[in-house]
Amino acid sequence: MAKRLFLLDGMALLYRAHFALIRSPIYSSKGVNTSAAYGFTNTLVDLLTREKPTHLAVAFDTQAPTPRHELFPEYKAQRDAMPEDLAAAIPQVKRIVGAFNLPVLEKDGFEADDIIGTLAHRATAGGDCEVFMVTPDKDFAQLVGEHVTMYKPGRAGGDPEKIGLDEVREKWGVEQPSQVVDILGLWGDASDNIPGVPGIGEKTAKKLVAQFGSVEGLLEATDQLKGKQKENVEANREQAVLSKKLATIILDAPVDLDWAALEVGGPDREALSSLFVELEFSSIGKRLLGEEFVAGRGFETSEGEGGELTAKLKTLDEVEHDYRRIAAGDAAGRARAVGELAAAERFCFDTETTGKDTMEDELLGVAFSAAPGTGCYFEVPRDAAGRAEVLAELAPLLGKEGVEKVAHNLKFDLAVLRWAGCEVAGPYFDTMLAHSLVEPEQRHSMDYLAESMLGYTPISLKSLLGDGDEKDGQMSLIGGTMEDIPAEKLADYAAEDADVTFQLADKLRGMLADGGQEKVFYEIESPLVPVLAAMEGEGIALDTGVLDEIRVSLDAAIAALRSEITGLAGREFNLNSPKQLGEVLFDDLRLVEKPKKTKTGQYKTDEAVLASLAGEHRIVEAILEYRESTKLKSTYVDALPGAVARRTGRVHSSFGQLMTATGRLASNNPNLQNIPVRTEQGREIRKAFVPRGDEFEMLSADYSQIELRVMASISGDGGMQQAFRDGLDIHQATAARVYGTELDEVTSEMRRGAKTVNFGIIYGISAFGLSQRLGIPRGEAAAIIESYFEQYPGVKAYMDDTVAAAREKGYVETLTGRRRYLRDINSSNKMVAGAAERTAINTPIQGTAADMIKLAMVGVDAALRGRGLRSKMILQVHDELLFDLHREERDEVVELVVEAMRSALPLEVPVVVDTGIGGNWLEAH
Repeated sequence: MAKRLFLLDGMALLYRAHFALIRSPIYSSKGVNTSAAYGFTNTLVDLLTREKPTHLAVAFDTQAPTPRHELFPEYKAQRDAMPEDLAAAIPQVKRIVGAFNLPVLEKDGFEADDIIGTLAHRATAGGDCEVFMVTPDKDFAQLVGEHVTMYKPGRAGGDPEKIGLDEVREKWGVEQPSQVVDILGLWGDASDNIPGVPGIGEKTAKKLVAQFGSVEGLLEATDQLKGKQKENVEANREQAVLSKKLATIILDAPVDLDWAALEVGGPDREALSSLFVELEFSSIGKRLLGEEFVAGRGFETSEGEGGELTAKLKTLDEVEHDYRRIAAGDAAGRARAVGELAAAERFCFDTETTGKDTMEDELLGVAFSAAPGTGCYFEVPRDAAGRAEVLAELAPLLGKEGVEKVAHNLKFDLAVLRWAGCEVAGPYFDTMLAHSLVEPEQRHSMDYLAESMLGYTPISLKSLLGDGDEKDGQMSLIGGTMEDIPAEKLADYAAEDADVTFQLADKLRGMLADGGQEKVFYEIESPLVPVLAAMEGEGIALDTGVLDEIRVSLDAAIAALRSEITGLAGREFNLNSPKQLGEVLFDDLRLVEKPKKTKTGQYKTDEAVLASLAGEHRIVEAILEYRESTKLKSTYVDALPGAVARRTGRVHSSFGQLMTATGRLASNNPNLQNIPVRTEQGREIRKAFVPRGDEFEMLSADYSQIELRVMASISGDGGMQQAFRDGLDIHQATAARVYGTELDEVTSEMRRGAKTVNFGIIYGISAFGLSQRLGIPRGEAAAIIESYFEQYPGVKAYMDDTVAAAREKGYVETLTGRRRYLRDINSSNKMVAGAAERTAINTPIQGTAADMIKLAMVGVDAALRGRGLRSKMILQVHDELLFDLHREERDEVVELVVEAMRSALPLEVPVVVDTGIGGNWLEAH
């Protein structure tokens, strides 16, 4: 074809990009969420380079009502308000499209679908144009024709999906794509609030259209239907016809087919460069504009002719540097370099290994830098004797007390050297940790920080070896291995990492001070790094025989539940299929009159939905039990034996300091913090975790109701503080106050309600939420909350004052000063702002509790080491610390652990630590 016209569904592509990055959004250094704009731009650039369109346009909806709203006022009415970050991206994207010299098309009263449909219809009339509708929206299938194709961009750089006539016929089961609207008319569309015909889902709609040809054909032949289906169709005739009209894309919208305006030419390179600088799209800029692209972000810039800020990203070849490679056999060179570094007040170090497993991989070398632009790389021999010799020479340098050691992702390097037999003394400065405190919502990789803070692009492993996945200086290599890199290149790569990290530390020191995060960084997070590295290295012993016994029990329980569930359902179905489960619960058993659906129109069957239905039918309770049993089996019973390390025979979880907004530690590979404790089956798994030997037993030390004690302390509420000072059961004391009764008259039901309120208040529980939890009327729940605030006015004052301060400052803080920024606290969307308010209330409480146990861990570790004790701290789970306790040290260790935990962070109320000792984790806890 002479012309290749690509018509982009702008809003659909923006939504797709925004939600693809919802869990790890991209923020610029100015705090602007650029996820949607970044994803859209990547799609556009990929399309232009891959498909070489001759003509292109991007269509957008407007806020004006359309003919569909006149037909059906509820059209799209149930949609959630557009996220504010996404709404803010629309003008960004329109500017980007304009900089590409491409048109943005929009028309009041018509949707982007109608604009695309109209132009596709007109463009193919001449017979010399191939049209591609670029969208993930299934509705466009109705427009596919001989020269009209749906084009669904690939995800994460994958290949796009092109949907032509054959694909539509196969997927929808139709003879003509125009029949797709008939299917949608019967099926409906939950995302657009198109009602369809009750009781008719996707499969049934396709069968009926295949049989009768259209909605109208079906309505003329309802005598051929039977039972409930016939009743539903006949009772909803008008709704079926209306739904078809709502789903039909308009083909005569008042938009012009202006070939000259649609023609793809060259972009405005200066305008694009300026936009990419503003949005910090360095990778796209370099990909599209090559060496011309400049990406100034916080470093020295110059002003271009158009007034835009520009600055060139430099590379190693363009900066003065003094990097040295110290060969493994160069003892004299190594001595000179060590002597020079020994005179430094601080230095950066970075290890290079054969992979990214700190325990199993071999150490290849260690790089150092003690001044900007300098670096030296010490090669480490592969044989044990040679490695020991080199590390013995580096050990005094790394172990020198009082000299600050800088690194990026310090815990990794500490662990590598620890397994190699070399300890690193503090103080420490981890640039990844520091950046996570001052810019928590940005990326923290060294390469990103180098570009955004230094205007410098480091050497990438991909450039040395080929394809691979790089993260924080470590890489899963596909094109080769670290040993394949020539020695000189590896030396430059490693020395550069140390040099860049040293320079980043100097930048970040000031940022920590400016952001008020020095105390959190220097007193909590930095001292905790070696503690975590040591705890990960110790690991925890696992009795796989116990797991084998649990597996037998779970297998029997799962088989029994599967049989019970299919019996209650009256038919066999896949219990692990949410779609099939939804059909059983809501089509067959009709447990709910109007069940909730997902955006794709499928019934929701998540845990929250099932929990709300638990009392409706035994099948729901059985399904919840089945899910718990299968999850326990797959996640723990079957998986944990595979996590036992060959080198030690123990399980070594990894603890992340950066993974939660409140500062709580996160456990992974494997996650040992999520083992259920509320069910008997879950608790049984803890039996498998045992002491490391006969001389040891397990000690569990657990903060008692620490978040409530923190709330009492922070809020200053006298009544709550007094209850803790008097050693009362806080839930019983709360119940007595709320229900206006004496302590000894509090019933178990009253205490349960008070406990729910005590913990629920921290998370902003509503009267509706409390009524759901307790199974009581909403009015009664509201009265309980009102009475709670009357009895604890300090808590209410704390909540109100905290929200007000957060609105003014944009952040909240823990008692130690750890900040959490709340971008949505002043949102005009009440639902979004409400969620931010709840976060504002609970973050100081949760975060302070998290800081307390981190401080306790640092104190406990120092005490154990200082006294030369054989007991080891091996695990942290929320408010609990677990130890391999040497039997001869029982009294001494219990005393020092309790004291360290109690004194970690002084509160206005007593801090209580519960301890237990046993032959396994369950017994100890």
